[in-house]
Amino acid sequence: MKEPTTPTVESPATKPPDIELSGSIAFRSGGRNWGSENRMALLAAIGTEGSITGAARKVGLSYKAAWDAIDGMNNLAGEPLVTRTTGGKRGGGASLSERAHELLRLYEVLNREHERFMARLTAASESSSHNLELMQHMMVQTSARNRLLGTVSHIKHGAVNDEVTLSIADGLDITASITSESVQNLGLVVGRRALAFVKASSVMVGTPGGDMRLSARNQIKGCVTRIVKGAVNADVTLELISGHTITAMLSLDGLVSLGLKEGVQAYAIFKASSVMMGVAD
Repeated sequence: MKEPTTPTVESPATKPPDIELSGSIAFRSGGRNWGSENRMALLAAIGTEGSITGAARKVGLSYKAAWDAIDGMNNLAGEPLVTRTTGGKRGGGASLSERAHELLRLYEVLNREHERFMARLTAASESSSHNLELMQHMMVQTSARNRLLGTVSHIKHGAVNDEVTLSIADGLDITASITSESVQNLGLVVGRRALAFVKASSVMVGTPGGDMRLSARNQIKGCVTRIVKGAVNADVTLELISGHTITAMLSLDGLVSLGLKEGVQAYAIFKASSVMMGVAD
């Protein structure tokens, strides 16, 4: 999936510049999106720098954005591509798995061929700028922090909305409530690969114990692995038993009242109506 970009604003009196054809490789296999050019650059930087901080600085990302990208890659790959280590003289670091090294080697080979292809395609598309602009406007992007890839395992049809169950891993299902029209438009059927998107602001966090009852369909147990505090809010990342991660945005007061810290068991809780769905093609 292409990383979101910030649009530029043009003066009405300024003639839009000619559109230049460009592109980059994104890995896909069996409906899985492995990563983009920016994420491959981040992986390569981790391999040379040996730390998330150094890699993020090298590719121009914040530490938080780098970790979000790593979580996304690990989730979509179904296995860790980046492993964090602690301790040692340098206070810990990060290393790439053999799978990550294989991806980088493959990317280098394919990217050289891709660049040659794009050069030929650009020469053949000089008169198609109006169509290219239309394609650009048709692209859909999402700001949702949590992106999980799975297989549709069940669809319960309703009068207006359908409940779609997406199997992410053994023992990890996510339920989405979307309109029946959306189910049809996306071509969702049992066995179809699909993506679930959940905004961090839509995820609540609960801790074990007590007799609290919630109507939210999705209540997933995990362990707090990272907390990033801001001026008002904090991002809390839970690692699930499957190895996937879900990030929630909490107030600092909520963080304190729940006693959340790294290593604490907690639940990621979100409504089925908060889950957006998409397909790779």
